[in-house]
Amino acid sequence: MLGILIHEKERLEIQYLLKREMDEILYDLQDSRIDQVVKRAMKERYQILFSLLTRVAPHNECVNELHYIFQKERRDLEKNLGRVRKKG
Repeated sequence: MLGILIHEKERLEIQYLLKREMDEILYDLQDSRIDQVVKRAMKERYQILFSLLTRVAPHNECVNELHYIFQKERRDLEKNLGRVRKKG
């Protein structure tokens, strides 16, 4: 276990970097050219980054991030269901 003392401005910068990296992972997960093995590793990395975010961000920021993820997954599922319905 490690402890760290940082200023508020540094905390906000870490929070920003984590959220930006998480957003990039979510964007890349939508790329059909990326292999499923790589996507699995990306999802694991996302979970680690989210865990770090929960340590530096306020609770409401983490909840907002979860809400964003669920909305995105819901849209993707609806889009995929639409494709299946058109085929069938």
